[in-house]
Amino acid sequence: MSSPIEVIEADITALAVDAIVNAANETLLGGGGVDGAIHRAAGPQLLAACRALPQVKPGVRCPTSEARLTPGFALPARWVIHTVGPVWDGGYEGEDELLAACYRNAFALAHTHGIGSIAFPAISCGVFRFPPQRAVPIAVAAAHNWLARPGAPGRRVLFCCHDAAMAQRYRSALATGPEGAD
Repeated sequence: MSSPIEVIEADITALAVDAIVNAANETLLGGGGVDGAIHRAAGPQLLAACRALPQVKPGVRCPTSEARLTPGFALPARWVIHTVGPVWDGGYEGEDELLAACYRNAFALAHTHGIGSIAFPAISCGVFRFPPQRAVPIAVAAAHNWLARPGAPGRRVLFCCHDAAMAQRYRSALATGPEGAD
């Protein structure tokens, strides 16, 4: 039997899972990195769906640490869960808790919508400069917590990495078990 948590090196836009997670910005209107790639692969309908989401304040459809759900449109994934990770500011602005909330809120949407398989990029580890050595254990702990909740049989979490070094960070964190990921 395979593990319910997998680490892969792949293009997240090519994954046939129930949902992929978009490491978005607060506008949800696309950007660079994973966000731009997801918008390009999903097609213009994704941008239209994001524009249709209500703004909670001018220009902000999804505040940092929250999550929103849209269809996947042209993606193999049925859904896109958009979440906005924190910009790293030295660790003194509650960045760890904000990042943990990104994962909790993404998993909460997955639970609410019956999403069983979900793929995550390394949220905030790109242009938002969150140190991977801090981010990865937060992500792994959140995955273990979600899988431990009632209704977990059949759930699957994929950590989709852009390179071998990031994939190895996730594999190392998983090897230490959930207690080492807190």
